[in-house]
Amino acid sequence: MSYIKDDFLLENKTAVRLYETYAKDMPIIDYHCHLPEKQILENKQFKDIFEVWLAGDHYKWRLMRNHGVDEEYITGGKSNKEKFIAYCETLGTAFGNPLYHWSQVELKEYFNCELEINAENAETIWDWCNDFIALNAITPQSLIEKSNVTHVFTTNEIFDDLTVFDEIAKKDYKFKVIPAFRADKIMNAEAENYNVFVDKLGDVKTLDQLETVIEERLKEFIERGTVASDIALQTVYPVADRKVAAKAFEERRAGKTVSEDGIKAYKGYLTYFLMKLYAKYGIRTELHVGAMRNNNAVMLKKLGLDTGFDSIAEDGGIAMMSRLFDRLNDEGSLPSTIVFNLNPNMNAEIMTLIGSFQDSSAKGKMQYGPAWWFLDNKVGMEKHLKDLTATGHIDSFVGMLTDSRSFLSYPRHHYFRRILCNYLGTMMEKGEMTADEKLVGKVIENVCYNNAINYFGV
Repeated sequence: MSYIKDDFLLENKTAVRLYETYAKDMPIIDYHCHLPEKQILENKQFKDIFEVWLAGDHYKWRLMRNHGVDEEYITGGKSNKEKFIAYCETLGTAFGNPLYHWSQVELKEYFNCELEINAENAETIWDWCNDFIALNAITPQSLIEKSNVTHVFTTNEIFDDLTVFDEIAKKDYKFKVIPAFRADKIMNAEAENYNVFVDKLGDVKTLDQLETVIEERLKEFIERGTVASDIALQTVYPVADRKVAAKAFEERRAGKTVSEDGIKAYKGYLTYFLMKLYAKYGIRTELHVGAMRNNNAVMLKKLGLDTGFDSIAEDGGIAMMSRLFDRLNDEGSLPSTIVFNLNPNMNAEIMTLIGSFQDSSAKGKMQYGPAWWFLDNKVGMEKHLKDLTATGHIDSFVGMLTDSRSFLSYPRHHYFRRILCNYLGTMMEKGEMTADEKLVGKVIENVCYNNAINYFGV
């Protein structure tokens, strides 16, 4: 039987009461994910447990590589069953890894199976889950609704087809699917296929034209309900002179080689332009910093982007982030912003920086985003809560996200909620904070759901 019990991660009676009474049944707003909207629209029944559990999930792929599993059993030509069994064998001894917890919870939550995931049980779990999928018609819609999700913000590039969202809106779903605006592929001018991506926006040759197209496309997103945007940077670059950025962009569009300084100048300026535009239209900015992407050139060429070969960067550009925020603030154009940090050594720096730019226009206008990617584990979440509460205000926090391509990732919210309740419950039992459970419970409900709903205004 599974080791996941009702008091999982809850170390005292107060924590258990807080979770059961205030956190467990709160809805979920998935304000940042990478779920494929076309798959949500098509809503086809999954064929097997591999398709819903392992296909496209580079978190799991990375764990398998760390255990020495051959790529044929990860993204290669082996059968779905062989790949699934290889994952179970890997997971059985991955003690301390969040996937060791998440996968076990997913198995119980979505397939009513409490067998421990390991090599011995792999075949039985494969048969059990596939029978369950067939008998219960498991689809994207059924999984999202079972998870009590009210809103899904997919992450969409500026040139993506938005008619998909028009069609989803016609469906009788109990949740809303809204695109979040992302312009990374037209920002990353160093990318080999950069001009291919910009060509999707039309005959854009100058920075003037690009800025016009970006604003026009943002308006089309807003017509579909967009309230959030996403910017992903390894580090924040200085806001360059517009003429320097324009020269770099126009040279890149003309097929010329642009210097590293030119690329940085273009990225720095475009980040500033985008955030100023988001402020103009009331779009919340989700700024992700600290990821060093595509480290393995061989595997990038073989598998492409987002396949599990990224890592934590050394510096998120804290000084430049300060200058960027200060300039936007001085111009009255600093949007409500969530900063997601991937380097835990930068937690306090970023938390104290955003505290310098708060105002009464929103509760927690500047947010220190939840533990993200390599940090959305027990250690990372606990450190995040300690750093947030030490220098910020817990009752303003917008709570957890999935940041996932998997329809089974929603138990991550409950993983976080258990850690949150244990954190507060432990302080209560130590006498370090109020014993008023109703008051604390209201804060928990806010962090779990209410704050995000109010922050994004949906």
